[in-house]
Amino acid sequence: MMNAQDIKIGTCIRMDGKLYFCIDFLHVKPGKGNTFMRTKLKDVVDGYVLERRFNIGEKLEDVRVERRPYQYTYQDGEHYHFMNQETFEDVIIDKDLINGVAYMKEGQVVDVVSDTSTDTVLFADMPAKVQLVVTYTEPGIKGDTATNTLKPATVETGAEVRVPLFINEGETIEISTTDGSYVGRVR
Repeated sequence: MMNAQDIKIGTCIRMDGKLYFCIDFLHVKPGKGNTFMRTKLKDVVDGYVLERRFNIGEKLEDVRVERRPYQYTYQDGEHYHFMNQETFEDVIIDKDLINGVAYMKEGQVVDVVSDTSTDTVLFADMPAKVQLVVTYTEPGIKGDTATNTLKPATVETGAEVRVPLFINEGETIEISTTDGSYVGRVR
């Protein structure tokens, strides 16, 4: 058990039978009344965010979570197979539990977050940015750089990304895995 004032960003708690990660918190001291914590909690399974107030001293059930690097080996339908980097054991994770799955290629190392008390996988996190090769895009027109126009491009994982007009096939680009946006060209 932990006190409400000990909540920080990244803390995992069990509430109403569900697991939540704290993504934002604020310690509020009003002029009148008791001090409280205003938090934003993200449901681990559904991904929706809820705002919740806790009184100082309120007891919460904390959950010990562990982040470990796992290497993506192959896909079997909706299930993805990962290998633990230390013990070489195989772990199967559903597609909907992987953040940024469209930009993941074989051999990619991801952080797998698991509940240590039950050894269940909560979710897998891709790195914030990945570098992928453009496999198909329409050729850019020379001199057409006056506007900030984007064109569709297919990368090596099969995902489609909007890129600037000067990007051509065979170039390596950097992509944000959170929203799938183009970050820059890799030289």
